[in-house]
Amino acid sequence: MTALLEMKQHLKIFYSRYDIYLIPGMKFLLAFLVFLVMNSQIGFMEKAASPAVSLLLGLLCSFLPVNIMAVFGGLLLCAHAFALSLETFAVAAGILFIMYAVYFRVAPEHGYVLVLTPLLFFLRIPYALPLVLGLVGGPICAVPVACGTVCYYLMYYMKNNEKMLSSSEAEKVSEKLMYLVENVLNNKDMLLTILVLAVTLMVVYVIRRMSMDYSWYLAICFGAVTNVVLYLIGGLVMRISVSVGAVVLGTLAALLIALVVDFFVLSVDYSRTEYTQFEDDEYYYYVKAVPKMSIAVSDKKVKKINSRNRTGRKRH
Repeated sequence: MTALLEMKQHLKIFYSRYDIYLIPGMKFLLAFLVFLVMNSQIGFMEKAASPAVSLLLGLLCSFLPVNIMAVFGGLLLCAHAFALSLETFAVAAGILFIMYAVYFRVAPEHGYVLVLTPLLFFLRIPYALPLVLGLVGGPICAVPVACGTVCYYLMYYMKNNEKMLSSSEAEKVSEKLMYLVENVLNNKDMLLTILVLAVTLMVVYVIRRMSMDYSWYLAICFGAVTNVVLYLIGGLVMRISVSVGAVVLGTLAALLIALVVDFFVLSVDYSRTEYTQFEDDEYYYYVKAVPKMSIAVSDKKVKKINSRNRTGRKRH
């Protein structure tokens, strides 16, 4: 445990010294990875799907606010939708416009959540979102998670219906638009996922705010169980085929990620918990204080010693 605490302290010191370089670098890596994954999944427009485009957008995002990364992602999605058909572009642009209007009105400070959500879906670990955000965020994080989930399922639908969406059969535009809206917005899998992630996030948030010992660990465990149970019950109620193995394995991976976040963010020593109380003219205060685990990191310096006699005289 001591070695882990020393590593944590070294990382904090390293970040505090070089954050001016680390923050743009991490923003670049995140943006580049997001755009690269998007282009690999729905690269219908060849020019926009070029790795050079992902690299250029990543470089731009490294010096711009994180919400610009979300805007670039939406524009890239619309470009690929336009390459399929005009109807697909119209539906995608309309959905993204409404989604971004809600997001920028309610939770514009959570841009990283909006950007990370589709990426974690492609990595098959979206269940880490409610566990981690319930620990370090709050209920408002459910809004960008829902928006990111809509983006993922929109890309998923475009990828799996490429032939139908790009077909030029004689079909009324209004009928095709209605078909697209019905299949995207009334997607039961998407609705179930948004509901489960939101409820799980709330469960984790409520439990971790309790004053009981090990509340963060209990929040992670109860959140993981809630995620699996809700998926199973929701699948039965909504008559959706749910891959139990994928949900369980993904939840276990999310639980490990949440434990790592807990170590770096909280890491307290409940064995040294202290209780105190005091009062003023109007209230009595009962306070529970739990100290954080910390360790002093020694700053080692190597001093070079010259073995030669500085005066040059012989020793007797």
